[in-house]
Amino acid sequence: MGSGSLKTGSVMAKILLVDDEESLLSVLSEILERENHQVNTAQNGERAIQLASREDYDLIVTDLIMPEKEGIETIMELRRSSPELRIIAMSGGGRWNANDYLKIAAQLGATLTLRKPF
Repeated sequence: MGSGSLKTGSVMAKILLVDDEESLLSVLSEILERENHQVNTAQNGERAIQLASREDYDLIVTDLIMPEKEGIETIMELRRSSPELRIIAMSGGGRWNANDYLKIAAQLGATLTLRKPF
């Protein structure tokens, strides 16, 4: 799967955005595409795992609270198949404080964490 490093210069990074909020996927995709990155999206962790098994990504940005397969499970599965893949976990919280979710994500393999809204 991913090369483990973001490409710079005129070469685009291939990024997978994972979130169940369609509006957030749309906004983030637009921002990243303006910066010449290639962006794919998935609305749940199950779909993200399917895409990541078929394509190489330089970076995966995933929400933690989603239907079908939450971000924590997604990160753990991605880590098993691609230990060097860069993963950013993001969360606005849920049943727990967002910082609790993000701390767990970091312990289980997220390269970076972001608290929503950003």
